[in-house]
Amino acid sequence: MLTKRERTRLSILDTAAALASEQGLESLSIGGLAAKTGMSKSGLFSHFGSREELQLATVDHAANIFAREVVVPGRSAPRGMARIWALLDGFLDYIERGVFAGGCFFATTSIEFKDRPGPVRDRIGEHVTQWRSYIEHAVEQAQELGELDPEADPRRIGFELNAFVQSAKSQHAFFGDDRAFVDARAAVRDRLESLRAKERLTV
Repeated sequence: MLTKRERTRLSILDTAAALASEQGLESLSIGGLAAKTGMSKSGLFSHFGSREELQLATVDHAANIFAREVVVPGRSAPRGMARIWALLDGFLDYIERGVFAGGCFFATTSIEFKDRPGPVRDRIGEHVTQWRSYIEHAVEQAQELGELDPEADPRRIGFELNAFVQSAKSQHAFFGDDRAFVDARAAVRDRLESLRAKERLTV
């Protein structure tokens, strides 16, 4: 069971992650977040000793939310094509449901910190890279099971499949086009189908 202090910290980070998804991590400050949460600056400072510590904690908190909403359910699917589909479909569903007010937390912060070397940029990169590794590993497993062309490059296939999802995310964010999710799912299914050795995709 979480302590009162731990619950308070999580509540602060929920607010911080939601705010950063809309306005970026640079919008976060001890004073500003104190006002948003109704806490005193000293009270909030006791949880995060610096602005950078707050930003790093917010990135990790957003990653935990993403894992809960997308990664854990996706990786619970059977190994092979079904798991690849579950991960990508889960990501699309996560965007559609608006888990974060600003859309995808990591899309916002990746752009924000792409030219800002340092611990925060590195931490964002670690989580983005980890997501890509889940897709690549799922592709490798599908190859091991004989469901997917063994000659296919897992890194490249992972890149292509993730690109469909990222494109839908951008299309929806900029144009508010819900059809982008339908198109992305169709593109993922078509690409997986083209890589299947013999049997048709049944997910």
